Formats: sequence, C-alpha cells, structure tokens
Amino acid sequence: MSEPFAGGNEGGKHRHDLPVLDYGIEDVLANQGALRAAPKHAVKARKSPWNRKRDRLIALGIAVAVLVAALLNWLTSDNRATSSTTAPPPAGLSEAPQAVPGSLTEIWSAPSSATPVPIGEGNSVVTADGGEVDGRDPQTGEIRWHYARDLPLCTAALAGARVNAVYRKDTGCSEVTQLDPGTGRRTAQRNGDAELGTQLLVDGNHTTTTGKKLLNVWREDLVKSMEYGEVPAIVNPQRQPRTGCTYGSTAVGSGKVGVIERCAGDPADRFTVFKDTGDDADAPKVVFSSVLAGRSAKVVAMTGDFAAIALPEQKLLVIYGADGNQRSAYPLQLPDADLAQDPPGGAMITSRTQDGIYWFTGSKTMALSAEDLTPRWTLDNATGPGVLFAGQLVVPIKGGLAVLNETDGSTIRTVGVDRRGYPGPVRLSSAGPVLLEQRGNTLAALR
Repeated sequence: MSEPFAGGNEGGKHRHDLPVLDYGIEDVLANQGALRAAPKHAVKARKSPWNRKRDRLIALGIAVAVLVAALLNWLTSDNRATSSTTAPPPAGLSEAPQAVPGSLTEIWSAPSSATPVPIGEGNSVVTADGGEVDGRDPQTGEIRWHYARDLPLCTAALAGARVNAVYRKDTGCSEVTQLDPGTGRRTAQRNGDAELGTQLLVDGNHTTTTGKKLLNVWREDLVKSMEYGEVPAIVNPQRQPRTGCTYGSTAVGSGKVGVIERCAGDPADRFTVFKDTGDDADAPKVVFSSVLAGRSAKVVAMTGDFAAIALPEQKLLVIYGADGNQRSAYPLQLPDADLAQDPPGGAMITSRTQDGIYWFTGSKTMALSAEDLTPRWTLDNATGPGVLFAGQLVVPIKGGLAVLNETDGSTIRTVGVDRRGYPGPVRLSSAGPVLLEQRGNTLAALR
C-alpha cells in the first residue's frame, strides 16, 4: 500500500505519481572536523624597514648629528659663557654716624673700572671690572656674590634698586644684565643698541644710554621706551625729527631727555628736549628744539621745567624754560680747559640731593638750585661733585674732603684722606657708615 503524499491531495484524491527524491543526510560534525583539519595559509611577518645595516647606520648618523648640534649650541651659548654665584640677603649694616667723622681711613679697595660712580645700595657695595660684577660687604670688601661674562664691561650703574651691567658685544655695548645688589640674582636681561663709550643716566624709573648718534631709554624692567637718532634696522622711516646729527652731551630729569645736537645747516648748536616714553619707541615726542647762541655748548643738568646750558664762547650758564626760551643767564668764571671738550661718555659730572645739583666743572664744584638751576655758590680746589654723608654735604678736594653747609657752601671742616698718590677726579657714594670713593679705575672704602 502506497504512502500518501505528505504534501496533501488534490480534489480529495491521493497523488502516487510523484517521484520520491532522496537528498541524503549531511554529516555536519564531520564537515566541521574537516574544516579544523584543513591547513591554514601562513601569514608572513612584515619586515622592519630598519633591519638593514644601511638603515641602522643612517639612524646612528642622525643621532650623532643631533648630539653634535646640541653640543655646539651649548659651547657657544651665553649660559656656558656666564658664571653666577648668588648669596642670601646681606645682614644688617650699622647706620652712618650723626656727623662726618674727623678722620677717615681706607679700609679696603678693589678694581672697578666700569663704575663711573661708586655703587652703594642698602647693605651692599658693587664693583665691576673686566667682565665681572661683584657684590661686596661694605665693611670688609669680601665678595658675597659674583656674576661674570666672557665679554668686557662697558659700564655699570645703580638704577633704582637694581644694578645695570652693560657688556660689549659685537660692535657696541649691546648686552645688558640687571642684578639685585643684595643677592646677585639676575632680574632682567636685554639686547640693546648702546654705543661704545656709553654711560647710563638714571631718572626715576627710566635709564638713558648716551651716544654720539643714538640715545636709548629703558624702563626699570629694561624694556625700551624711547630711541632718538640713527635707529638701526628702521621699520618705520621718517619718525625721527632729524638725521645726520651728532650729539655732544646729554642730561635727564623729570621724565625728559635733553641733548646738544650738531646738525648740518644749523648756524650753531641745537638743544632738543624729548620725553623719555611715548606711544611708539621709535617716534620721539619732542618738547622743544632750539638753536643756541653759540657752539661747543654743554647741557649741564635738567630739573622740572628747566635746563642749564653752558656756553663756553660766551662764558655763560644759560637757563632755558619748558617753552625752549632763555629765562636767565649767569657768568661762568672757569678756566678754558674746563669746557674745551665734550665730556667723556657724553654726560657732565654732576650729583644730586633733594636741595641741590652739584656740577664738577673740572676745576671747581658749582652748586645749582634743585628747583630752578640758579647758581648758588662755587667751591674752588674741588676734585668732584658732592654727596650727603652722615647728614652733611661732603665734597672731594685735593688731599681730602670738605664738609660744607649745603645752603651757602661755607666750610664746616676738612678731613684729610690719603689717596695714595691718585691726583684725578673723585666721585663719592656711601653704604651705611662707609664712604665710597671712585678714583679712576679703583673703588676705595673709607671709615
């Protein structure tokens, strides 16, 4: 009996004429075993491009080149050519005496050819010679801190509460380092454009570098705030008021810079005053510029709205006001040699107290009013300007010091000082009970 067709029937009848197909039975597990047994295709490892000897040599060469470049950079770097030893803040220093002692003796001395004026600040004395700047104990001269470059110093000066040390680099005095006088810590550094032979003129928070063709002004952080003259690498031309002029002498005061200019086409010397800061450092804000009555003029000092100009041909000291006009004139009874040449470094030898400005002419010291620069008195036989020490005005003279009444210049007493045969100009400063004398290239401490 035939099996009915599992697919159902048609018209109620069974279908017996369809063939039965035998598909067989698939052994799935056996197939999986066969797949597992099938050999896998081997995947070849990727060969490193640096396995060849040539490639390893190239890599080694690159590494050596980098090391050599780093070594050369270190060998020629400023850091390698700089040595610096700092110190903790100095101990307290005894105060100056109530009056200038009746005798003063040299207690130590040291080379300091780069300081036109002795640097005494707080409890430290700073000397600068060769390429070295040293912070010393005022009473012993012992070196407490040390800073040195493999460059010669151009000059060094106290600017506010910091010491600015200017080094010669390339063709000018272009590297400036600022140091804390108590510890020797470097507080700022810049590259500038100061000329050889420059001096630093300090007025409040600004320092001006002197020069024959270019003056620069820096803020207390050594950022340039103004430049006047032949500016190198000019970016914006036509910003300087005149070109081709040379400068004889420079003075600063009350946020302004005054300079004696000698320009082609002018019938005599020119005196120009400009502000020490402005919107753009290469665009000076000129207060006034006046042609003077003669040649070989020297700007002696500036204060407030006044400037004192020495006119050797007329033998006059002329006072100019803020408008550039002459206010007054006073006769100058000086040897011709005192004003025959422009001052070394482009700045007259002066000092300043709260009440007076003291000008060393070369043979005399002349006191000017700090208010309007009116001459007050003159001391013959002087060898430098005066300073306050122990509450009194002290002026260097041949063979010692003169203690003077600051108001009228009368002599209170004199103090003998053995300068070991040194005959030249003397600049004074002090640190506590110690009086400092700059004698040419040597600093001497007296007590």
